[in-house]
Amino acid sequence: MTYHWILGPGAIGRLLAHSLTPLAAVTLIGRRSLPGQQTLTTPEGKTLGRLLNSLTVADLEADAREAPAFVHITTKAMAAEAALESIASVISPTTPLVLWQNGFLAQPRITQAWPGPVLCATTTEGAYLTSDNGVVHAGRGATFVGDLNHQYGELSQTLAETLTQAGLATTAVDDIRSRLWQKLAVNAAINPLVALHGVRNGQLSSEAYAGRVQAVVKEVAAIMQAEGIQPPNDGQGEAAWLALVWQVVENTARNKASMLQDVEAKRPTEREAILGPLIENAQRHGLPYDVLQVLDADLATLEASYLNAR
Repeated sequence: MTYHWILGPGAIGRLLAHSLTPLAAVTLIGRRSLPGQQTLTTPEGKTLGRLLNSLTVADLEADAREAPAFVHITTKAMAAEAALESIASVISPTTPLVLWQNGFLAQPRITQAWPGPVLCATTTEGAYLTSDNGVVHAGRGATFVGDLNHQYGELSQTLAETLTQAGLATTAVDDIRSRLWQKLAVNAAINPLVALHGVRNGQLSSEAYAGRVQAVVKEVAAIMQAEGIQPPNDGQGEAAWLALVWQVVENTARNKASMLQDVEAKRPTEREAILGPLIENAQRHGLPYDVLQVLDADLATLEASYLNAR
């Protein structure tokens, strides 16, 4: 039996736990324990109940457990390094980590700092929480896994096969850096707008928001070109990036994006991890980023309105 630890029992963490549980021994790890009985609502609307093992970091420290084959870190980007530090004393430094963060902030930092294998995963699977014991799998997508330094191709293939068997279609790739930037580009066009306007992903294709999506993609496409990131699906320039964004919007139409979930829960968003690298690289390449800067400023204002009121 393979052991998988999932550090961060949010939407993707719980979707991962539900998916892997029939195949492996799974432990969800968070700041607090969750109810053992958990439910998953599938994209087809079917509700499945499963008993998931949920522990706190303190539980791990107090009780020696089977060493995990993989530790999946599914926290928000800004919490990933602290989350890893919280369990570093109870796992071997050679333990493979799998990073599921949005943006391109935690991945290079942890890859450089952790002595063992660090795999990065990027996914278009859509999921959102409904309660302490419920998660909705809002839309099926594709997952890609690899490492930034091209050292762990075999390990990536093993994980990809496991995740695919678990129902999450996954491919091991040697260009995960480009894939992460592609995901960042999509997130930049979707997450800030749905968070600011309180809408589901599918509503972005309406007349009220489509123009703003296109304006974001125009700036992002130029940054991607300057960074040497090829357009998706063998396409050309801005049109290929826009086509990818609309494809994800359609595939995850019912999804409540993670940034919107954060705003509704009055939590910090992943603004820095998603918009920060784009703005930084636009500045470095001397490219326009007015649209991205406005989104970043509007999100910062929105966050401050509830974080400062605590």
